[in-house]
Amino acid sequence: MYKVRTYNQISSKGLDRFPRDHYEIATEFAEPDAFMLRSHKLHHEEIPASVSAVARAGAGVNNIPVPEFTKKGIVVFNTPGANANAVKELIASALFMASRDIFGGMNYVQGLTDITDGAEMSKLLEKQKKQFAGCEVSGKTLGVVGLGAIGSMVANMALELGMNVVGYDPAISVEAAWRLSSNVEKMDNLQSLLGRADFITLHVPALDVTRHLINAQALQCMKSSAILLNFAREEVVDASAVQNALDNGGLGKYVTDFPTPELLGRDNVLLMPHIGASTEEAEENCAMMAADQLMDYLENGNIVNSVNFPATKMPRNGGYRITFCNENVPKVLGNVLSLLADRSMNVIDMVNKSRDDIAYNIVDVETEPTAELLEEIRNVDGIVVVRSL
Repeated sequence: MYKVRTYNQISSKGLDRFPRDHYEIATEFAEPDAFMLRSHKLHHEEIPASVSAVARAGAGVNNIPVPEFTKKGIVVFNTPGANANAVKELIASALFMASRDIFGGMNYVQGLTDITDGAEMSKLLEKQKKQFAGCEVSGKTLGVVGLGAIGSMVANMALELGMNVVGYDPAISVEAAWRLSSNVEKMDNLQSLLGRADFITLHVPALDVTRHLINAQALQCMKSSAILLNFAREEVVDASAVQNALDNGGLGKYVTDFPTPELLGRDNVLLMPHIGASTEEAEENCAMMAADQLMDYLENGNIVNSVNFPATKMPRNGGYRITFCNENVPKVLGNVLSLLADRSMNVIDMVNKSRDDIAYNIVDVETEPTAELLEEIRNVDGIVVVRSL
């Protein structure tokens, strides 16, 4: 029986994926096999030695001490793409609100509480509506920085809205490339994209290389009328540089899902309360994907959508399964295979993958491994964690 400790309010559709004859789900377990969470912060929290995996129902993992977990052999999963449609739809609304003063117009109407005559209100609005005029997005150029699950959907959507779309992503995956319309013009560098676009939308993860990707230098490459959208991560944009550009006429508007105090009260800024993935459907999709990934790892040792371990998947072809992770150094796998050979254990199938400083292995053998063998594997230099499934 596997035990999964949950944090936050996880969608019931995700929790219902776990068959109750093999899984116990609760918020309190002394020795859980895995964690499943949303935004709960695990930094500085004591982690039981029994935990082998953590699944984040969402894309960001800033609330998880990933390097520390990697050293302990704990696989950290996220759910990229599960909330992509929710973010895409919010980007659509942001494009419209930034191109036309919809928000200002609605606030203006709500402020007319002293008018009780409908005809008088209609006459006033007809006179004042020109102050809320804007432009259409059709025919404008959208620059999409980051063409992953969300960025590719946004790019394709913008084409359907009649926009010209240019994209930049130096690390685009094969899967993302297949999703992307051939009508998206690929740019060779970020500066070229920034100079072409009327609207720029960011869809990159928060990494050291993307921190303040949009800084004072990048802002100087943009049109002074450009509208910048950040629904990726707060760290991707230097807020003080954006504020200076807005003050000096170097940027038309800034729309973001990550408000900061210095941006409050500005007419050329639209702030949203981090609601990019706040739809019922997105929360359900994230929870279901997280649950499926956890089960596949706990039961089969397969790894899909991990942020710290290599993608590793092997179908079951009979026999017994051993999985182990180790430091990515020479001879570890060979030493383990030698232990199996010493016991005349035939290997049915195996796969070995590595990522940075960690390696992960799935080995199917014909005979059931003994506790003694597993302990010997555990004692091989470089081994971090061993499991028998």
